[in-house]
Amino acid sequence: MNSREKKLEAFGRLLDIMDELREKCPWDKEQSFDSLRNLTIEETYELADAILEKDMNGIRKEMGDILLHIVFYAKIGSETNDFDIADVCDSLCEKLIFRHPHVFGDTKVNNSTHVLENWEDLKIKEGNKTVLGGVPPSLPAMIKANRIQDKVRAVGFDWDEKEQIWDKVDEELNELREVIADGTQERIEDEFGDLFFSIINAARLYQVDPETALERTNKKFIKRFNYLERETLHKGKSLREMNLDEMNIIWEQAKLYDKK
Repeated sequence: MNSREKKLEAFGRLLDIMDELREKCPWDKEQSFDSLRNLTIEETYELADAILEKDMNGIRKEMGDILLHIVFYAKIGSETNDFDIADVCDSLCEKLIFRHPHVFGDTKVNNSTHVLENWEDLKIKEGNKTVLGGVPPSLPAMIKANRIQDKVRAVGFDWDEKEQIWDKVDEELNELREVIADGTQERIEDEFGDLFFSIINAARLYQVDPETALERTNKKFIKRFNYLERETLHKGKSLREMNLDEMNIIWEQAKLYDKK
């Protein structure tokens, strides 16, 4: 691993390169907060994919892309005299120290759950007027639901025993079945939402990240369906020409192929 001096030197080099790009590159000169926003979101998802695949080289590369965006935003901020990279780092350091009084102060904690409880109290002192005030409105719905449940848990709004969640899941599933039998589309959507929320809650209670779990299933399904398509073409057929029973035979083969 690189020394501290080498790390600081590398970061300084990045800042110098950013300064030069902003001055001399036509594309970089045109960029703004707004123009970079969607690209930053894309890079974040690419990092998330690399993490899911445990691709260390990919993680390193995608972290670099996100770091570039952070430095880019700081450069733009410095041009308007609003903030620069030092301000970004200083504010982050101050927040980390403030939110870790058990490390930088005299507060005692017994475990990570206690740390999370303290964080919620500290965030309110920082300006979040409500427990859920710090949940970004633009988060994807599944991630937002998980975040909401994490936050209310930190103030004690949670099941006494995790096994209790399954009664709630059953309740929501039965309510969904009832409205599907005799309900409006809006009510069906509402009940689907309640069921999804309870399933996400169950995942959290069993220490499973629902977004990661679903994405793993997405990848698994894509791999198996691709196998189904390939094998169908090898047989000189089209999927549209096959019935579901014929597809299922190859699908079961795809499951075995997964395990190789």
